[in-house]
Amino acid sequence: MNARNLLTALSPLAVTLASCGSAATGENTGGKPFAAETFAQFDEPWAMAFDEGTGTLFVTERKGAIRFMTPDRKIGEVSGVPKVDYGGQGGLGDILFAPGQKSAKLDRRTVYISWVEAGSGDTRGAVVGKADLVCPAPLKCQLDGLKVIWRQQPKVTGRGHFSHRLAFSPDGKYLFVSSGERQKFTPAQDIKVNLGKIVRLLPDGTPAPGNPFADKPSPTNQIWSYGHRNVLGLAFDEQGRLWDLEHGPAGGDELNLVKPGTNYGWPLVSDGDHYDGKPIPRNSTRPDLAAPAISWNPVIAPGDFIFYTGDKFPAWKGQALITGLVATGLVRVSINGEKATEEARYPMDNRIRDISQGPDGTIWLIEDGEGSDSGHLLHLTPAATNAKSAN
Repeated sequence: MNARNLLTALSPLAVTLASCGSAATGENTGGKPFAAETFAQFDEPWAMAFDEGTGTLFVTERKGAIRFMTPDRKIGEVSGVPKVDYGGQGGLGDILFAPGQKSAKLDRRTVYISWVEAGSGDTRGAVVGKADLVCPAPLKCQLDGLKVIWRQQPKVTGRGHFSHRLAFSPDGKYLFVSSGERQKFTPAQDIKVNLGKIVRLLPDGTPAPGNPFADKPSPTNQIWSYGHRNVLGLAFDEQGRLWDLEHGPAGGDELNLVKPGTNYGWPLVSDGDHYDGKPIPRNSTRPDLAAPAISWNPVIAPGDFIFYTGDKFPAWKGQALITGLVATGLVRVSINGEKATEEARYPMDNRIRDISQGPDGTIWLIEDGEGSDSGHLLHLTPAATNAKSAN
């Protein structure tokens, strides 16, 4: 069964959830632009990805498991998942299928995952691994030949700001990885380390030729941009431009248009302040540093985002759909050149960690957290009363 059939094979008896409320800005969302249905539940899910060839949806769980939902709505599990350093913000992270694997006849899929790896002396850091995904039985898959192809350098103490989001360029030639500054502040400005950076790699994990510091020793030659704090979203728009979604401190969450060799300012500037109340110079005080396309104060605490390209919600085409952990739900943002504007907010019942666009243009969400009241997989479709405009 292909990916499109997944959406018709799922049970129509799923529970409809409350989906909308009033927006902070932009349109009036009281008209319920979508209906939300529950299809599965996971334990601290962090990321998800469709296998385009089979229509199976794979979900990572932070404690170190990968589970999947088949087109007939059965749940399976992947073996061979590496041991992760779990705690704080650490654990198993992103999952990404290599481009160009749409054929259902392939018996192996190339997949990338990220996770937190323990080091010596109470240190740790994020890593990215590449493996073949093999499924010998309908509900049993395994990671075969898993190999670490990239590491945060250096490993440091603490359990925050790993980032480790993954994205392929639209041409499939380059793998981008977000690397958080690990709550250490100054590494974001130090190009001798890859903390607080977005890196650009070849699919085998080696630094991509033509990077801004390609003539420098590793890991400097990996760097695409720097001055980042905690990037939990990476996505390309329809023009092929890379954007990131970044957590600020006490205020100052950001959506950035990412350009090579550019300094995004952390911790020199921010539109938020330190948690102890100590002020940080604003982005506007340093025109030599890249300013965000939009920032939020108070924060929305973003989980991830996509640029919507489907037809189910035509008014949203080309816009960013951002998941919120503090702003529990979706935040919709329009793009105008290199700037962005919040258009609407759609509150949900729980914190939303990740988002994916289904092959038919509907939207999938996973809630954050563990326990019986969270971690659900949600499917969004246009509300019947608003299906034509989807506003």
